[in-house]
Amino acid sequence: MATPAVQAQTAPVTTAATASGTLRAGTSVPLKMSEPLTTLGKKLKVGQRFQLETAENVMIDGNVVIPAGSPATGEVTEVRNKGMWGKSGRINGRVLYVRANGRQIRMSGQLDDKGTTGTAAVVGSLVIIPIAGFFMTGTSANIPLGTPVTAFIDEDVSVAFSGTAAPMVVAPAAVVPVAAPVTIKK
Repeated sequence: MATPAVQAQTAPVTTAATASGTLRAGTSVPLKMSEPLTTLGKKLKVGQRFQLETAENVMIDGNVVIPAGSPATGEVTEVRNKGMWGKSGRINGRVLYVRANGRQIRMSGQLDDKGTTGTAAVVGSLVIIPIAGFFMTGTSANIPLGTPVTAFIDEDVSVAFSGTAAPMVVAPAAVVPVAAPVTIKK
């Protein structure tokens, strides 16, 4: 009785093709808040950093350049706490950068919130009790967790794709002059 022949199976050979592209300045990047901001408690300060993350993949020619969930950082630029006479709270902030594939990419974008004023209540109460305005306040400003924020890439960034691997962010696309080698004479 003859034994059946065993055929060796070989895996198809794949070659890693390299492609490149440029992530252009002005490209929209959807973000969402990773932490809430509020003027309640009066702890928020100008210059304080806060965290965001990308809400969706940012792609070039079908390749993911900035994956969803990549961390981004913003900074508080203005804080006004609620106060007497119906004054509402206010928060202004800006997006600074996103980190993707080991590189920090500059971004621009604004976010803000203003609490509601209590002006009508203050005016109405002043007619009845003149000192009431001291005790009437507006509401605190609040930017909750998960709030969508739209930011934009602030610089052209060159990227290279290698097969199915994650993209490698090469450098800003701007041309950087190279210094001539220095020789030291003895």
